Amino acid sequence: MTDERTTTAGGSSESLLTVLVALVANVLIAIAKTIAAMLTGSASMVAESAHSWADSGNEVLLLVAERRSRKPADARRPLGYGKDAYIWSMFAAFGLFAVGAAVSITHGITELLDPEPASDYVIAYVVLAISFVLEGVSFTRAYLQTRRSARARGVSTLARVLHHSDPTLRAVFAEDAAALIGLLIAGAGVGLHQATGSPVPDAIGSILVGVLLGVVAIILIARNRDFLLGESVDLPTRDAVLAGLLANEGIERVTSLRIQYLGPGTVSVVAAVDLAGNAPEDDVAYTLRRLEQEIAANPHVGLAVLTLSAPDEPSVHPGDPVVPQL
Repeated sequence: MTDERTTTAGGSSESLLTVLVALVANVLIAIAKTIAAMLTGSASMVAESAHSWADSGNEVLLLVAERRSRKPADARRPLGYGKDAYIWSMFAAFGLFAVGAAVSITHGITELLDPEPASDYVIAYVVLAISFVLEGVSFTRAYLQTRRSARARGVSTLARVLHHSDPTLRAVFAEDAAALIGLLIAGAGVGLHQATGSPVPDAIGSILVGVLLGVVAIILIARNRDFLLGESVDLPTRDAVLAGLLANEGIERVTSLRIQYLGPGTVSVVAAVDLAGNAPEDDVAYTLRRLEQEIAANPHVGLAVLTLSAPDEPSVHPGDPVVPQL
């Protein structure tokens, strides 16, 4: 029904591996950057070390999100724990904003007001180069995973990142992309510091890294909020579900179709249908329950609810805007 994940278990394992790769890379990078920042005194290196430690903490939160969202439904949470992924991913985004952005901007401003000379530039360049390679490995994995899904849907990779229902993949992709850009900014700041002898470019680099992290954090917070409120599926997915309903010989037409995410790769389907023929009331109830069970048997469907259409309600057609019918 959706291609958010090839299978629930398989896609979850792939996202888990993506987060683990990012965590290992970020911890190694954070240690190296911290040592380089202490030895060089570079403001940009301090900003980058704060960035990497924030990313490392975020990956831990994303691992929690991945684990908790896979808990099966129970009496307390009959629709499952899928939205836990968005809650913990939002915590991670807040952490990126509070630790990464705030520390980088604050240190950059402090360096502008009370500049200190830097030294041992070679160490900074070596650490930045190694960090770029490690971040590149992590980003490549997240990029390839997203690109496969984007090609299957015929959309751009960036559009797929923004609309993907898996918040861990989106977070790793965004944070690694920001990390690569941040490393370039830090490298430019250190280089200009060395070339001019002025710490101002270095301090400005630290502030720019902080602003970059703040923007990424705000985007991630906004997308997690959207999914917590109930993000609807995209038009191709809605049309695929509609086609599946109309392919059932027991359904004559569909007059309302609402599909929203319950968690990564899992949706609820609520539809009003007009059944074929003029069956007795008891048969109608039986037919609706049977159709609901058939729909809910799909591993991507966490809830299926069908009701009868009113005779004068217009039908839903493929390509219609994804707007709830009130």
